[in-house]
Amino acid sequence: MTVLDTRPVDTVAAAPEQPAVYKWRWAALGVIMSGSVMELLDATVTHIAGPTMRAGFGAGNAFIQWLGAAYILAMTAGLLTGGRLGDIVGRKRMFLIGMAGFTVGSLLCAVSVSPEMIIMARVVQGLFGAAMIPQGMGLMKEMFPPKELAGAFGLMGPVMGLSAIGGPILAGWLVSADLFGTGWRMIFLINLPIGLVAIVAALKFLPNTPPIGGVKLDLPGAALASAAIVLMVFPLVQGQEHGWPAWSFALMAASVATLVAFVAYEKRRAARGDDPLVAPSLFRKPAFLSGMAVGTVYFAAFGGVFMVIGLYTQLMLHYDPLKAALTGVPSSIGMIAGMGVAQATQRYGRKVLLTGAVIMAIAVVALLIVAEPGVTPWQLAPALVFVGLGSGMIMGPYFNIVLAAVDPQETGSASGTLTALQQVGNALGLAVLGTVFFGTGSAEITFAVAAGMIVVTFLVGLMLPRQARQDAEYAH
Repeated sequence: MTVLDTRPVDTVAAAPEQPAVYKWRWAALGVIMSGSVMELLDATVTHIAGPTMRAGFGAGNAFIQWLGAAYILAMTAGLLTGGRLGDIVGRKRMFLIGMAGFTVGSLLCAVSVSPEMIIMARVVQGLFGAAMIPQGMGLMKEMFPPKELAGAFGLMGPVMGLSAIGGPILAGWLVSADLFGTGWRMIFLINLPIGLVAIVAALKFLPNTPPIGGVKLDLPGAALASAAIVLMVFPLVQGQEHGWPAWSFALMAASVATLVAFVAYEKRRAARGDDPLVAPSLFRKPAFLSGMAVGTVYFAAFGGVFMVIGLYTQLMLHYDPLKAALTGVPSSIGMIAGMGVAQATQRYGRKVLLTGAVIMAIAVVALLIVAEPGVTPWQLAPALVFVGLGSGMIMGPYFNIVLAAVDPQETGSASGTLTALQQVGNALGLAVLGTVFFGTGSAEITFAVAAGMIVVTFLVGLMLPRQARQDAEYAH
């Protein structure tokens, strides 16, 4: 029998005999979802607003890539420690810090007067977003009884899907409408009232969670991992504009060396009995390493393709921002359908992911074929639907299938690693496909490279476990 909790918000301790149910749990879920929606919207709005922002600042092509990459890199760096910080200071407190910082970062974006200032403001958004987002899953597990937890997670799926569709459309409309003469700045200003309301609601509805004792931050490990990522992405974005000088290749080589140093440091840390950022045992599992490779390449293709579609429709087809955003809607619809297909066919395990890769690769090749001057949104729509469908079929089972390769005690570390790799892949996709697009001036060549990346996803995916582990939980 379920016991309804009637105590004040800040006293949600469970009785020893029977767990209490937090009475404000559904209101609290709305607060958590508001943070996730804000983060997701700001991860995608610059795909549409980027060309207008570049023109306003008089910036180069790399500026558009950095609008997304700076945010994602900061998010990745923060995610490596964001969850641990929630354990140390309390999840509600860290959520409030993250939401407040994200809102301030949005204001800084809106008032930026130079490319450098807005790139740094995007870093602020990413870092505080990383402090906010990891707290949601922990809070949900504490607030909801097992019977309701699946429903709570299930409710987040459609909300995230609608955000993925609505984010670019909202950005396109706000840029085109030029409300109060603010132009693109309104895509960030809109976060201010949402953030303030979310902070007030979080103070009221989120439960006070006590800190967990004995948890330590692996700051050197986080610094090494973050440095390896930046040393790879920075030359990929900037190298093309500078004619690929020697320093760009030197930085990429340094990235590999830093990654090796990170693995060695994590092994030493684990040998000392300290908590490592990533469990070293994961690096000895070929199936998990294959999963890391699949995730990195797939999310690179995923993030890069949708950025290139936004650039192609505006810079080459000369669509206005709203029309460009609406052009991408079929891919979002297809992705939601692909997630549904993956859920309905999960018993087929790895086959669903591989089928999705085949569908997505063929659809990207179809984009390559139809990408001609004067093509209309309706002509692009069929290929975009199947790009989204294949993408959803890959993303849906990915986390559970890869987690089947690890032992139960490694699940937490593996989940965090895969979540961080999702962001790393997105950043690499923006860097690689953005560089190909601006370097060649050809959407066809860029889509061909993206199709090749999906083929690699399929080939490496053959090494994944055949079935998902039934007790694994999605990490995203």
